[in-house]
Amino acid sequence: MNALNIVLTVLLFLSGILTVILVLMHSGKGTGVSDMIASSIYNSGTGSGILEKNLNRLTVITSLVFVACIFVMAITFPTGTLVTY
Repeated sequence: MNALNIVLTVLLFLSGILTVILVLMHSGKGTGVSDMIASSIYNSGTGSGILEKNLNRLTVITSLVFVACIFVMAITFPTGTLVTY
């Protein structure tokens, strides 16, 4: 395996695990881990919107990294270089 493939594989696993954790932290119908954290840190009226917005941003970023790793690995995986025919 080439160094590019190793880096992409590690990044793929890390972004996949982070995406799963972040999705599970989202609240569903007002009860979730993010609401519990928000209510313990802030009062329930002000903290939950900011925390949920940041959680949404992090989830989108990790998902995009995951998809980008898949696309780059699909192109370069066998040899670690771009395949040109």
